[in-house]
Amino acid sequence: MFDMRPVGYLVGLMVMAMGLTMALPLLVDIAEGREHWPVFAESLIITCLIGGLVALACKNSIEEGLTIQQSFLLTTLVWAMLPLFGAIPFMLGETRLGFVDAYFESMSGLTTTGTTVLEGLDDLPKGILLWRGILQWLGGLGIVIVALVFLPVMRVGGMQFFRSEGFDTFGKALPRTIDISKGVLNVYLGLTAICTLFYLALGMDAFEATVHSLTTVSTGGFSTSDASFASFPGAPQYVAVVFMILASLPFVRMMQGVQGNIRPLLHDTQVRTYLRWIGYAVILVVGYDLVELGELSEERFRERLFNVVSIFSGTGYGDGDLMGWGHMPFVVLIIVGAIGGCTGSTGCSIKIFRYQLMLNALAQQTRRIFNPSSVMILRHEGRRVEDEVLQSVMLLFTFYILSLGFFSVALELTGLTLLESVTAAWTSIFNIGPVFGENVAASGALHGFPDEAKALMILAMLMGRLEIVAVIVLLLPAFWRP
Repeated sequence: MFDMRPVGYLVGLMVMAMGLTMALPLLVDIAEGREHWPVFAESLIITCLIGGLVALACKNSIEEGLTIQQSFLLTTLVWAMLPLFGAIPFMLGETRLGFVDAYFESMSGLTTTGTTVLEGLDDLPKGILLWRGILQWLGGLGIVIVALVFLPVMRVGGMQFFRSEGFDTFGKALPRTIDISKGVLNVYLGLTAICTLFYLALGMDAFEATVHSLTTVSTGGFSTSDASFASFPGAPQYVAVVFMILASLPFVRMMQGVQGNIRPLLHDTQVRTYLRWIGYAVILVVGYDLVELGELSEERFRERLFNVVSIFSGTGYGDGDLMGWGHMPFVVLIIVGAIGGCTGSTGCSIKIFRYQLMLNALAQQTRRIFNPSSVMILRHEGRRVEDEVLQSVMLLFTFYILSLGFFSVALELTGLTLLESVTAAWTSIFNIGPVFGENVAASGALHGFPDEAKALMILAMLMGRLEIVAVIVLLLPAFWRP
């Protein structure tokens, strides 16, 4: 019989831990003096109480680790339940959101998608704005841990490739999983602190710098203003570009760099490919501008660089009217959003590593047409790629494309236009942020969307963040057989 207690125990502990983080916006609200702090006091008590009771009821249930079924269920339940409790402040506070809207905002935060239903951010209590940033920061760290610890074990989307030699890096294996997690946390904290200092130095106040560093390093995209990063033109946008890129690089490689071994980061083909493809995308949109206008100002270059990196990394900050760039640049943005950052980062989407494997496999099959008798072995960074890994990657890619089609059709059936339904499916399944269409507010808020559309986007955000297969496999009866 399947034992739910280990899963319930860990979920309860995580819910309780998230409840404790509500103390931070509570203190900010007290300092602001708007009498909004009771909202977070109530939310903290409810969340910690329920999480604690669940953990207590399932205590002493973990003896020898989790089974593969429990690992899959835990991963999905954590990302479904934490947004449920994260939504409480949105329902009780000045925002007074209904359940669907509140759950949407919380899910968008924890999955670091960055799509919002809120408008009038500039006038909201600081506690709510900080809570949105905390949700994204927790989600960004969480997905890195999932990518490094759970997905390799669950053999999802080719991630077993990274488990095969214990996160091997140029012949030297990394320490235990707990040490990897601590190292990644230190890098994450370091990036957040340094990003905050840069934002402060460039004119943001302490609150703006803190919230935007939380949402930059998590590649989340929530802002303190309806205008998003358009409120901070100039040097802050260049700083944001740097940290969005850093947050999209493999955290294990950065951890090694911090420890004094920069070689793995510099020689990682995934990192070099990611930086090169960013360069290609920027050249395409900037070149289009030069052809159309015959000139290019620093402001226009910065706007294009900022938005390309924002969407490529899945951060989703906004600056300017992307639809007004022209058809070709808009298509480039759609494509880079479907690529995403590096594996083991806070970046979104399918990831560079998987595109590398697919393109290498395609090139190998093309060569085999002309040399049918030759023996060819697919390799990545000098290591052999087993057929199982490639099949897993192909399956994941197929699921992404099919999910994009399914959610596009389903969203259009709720009454959205074709552009709205396709971009809503795109931004949700790839965890990017912006949606385009006539029912989207000038600030990018989706409060005009029907609840049915928001519910579908919630499901798509969850599936996209957990790379689809981890959710779908739970629906297969064969998976639950002993």
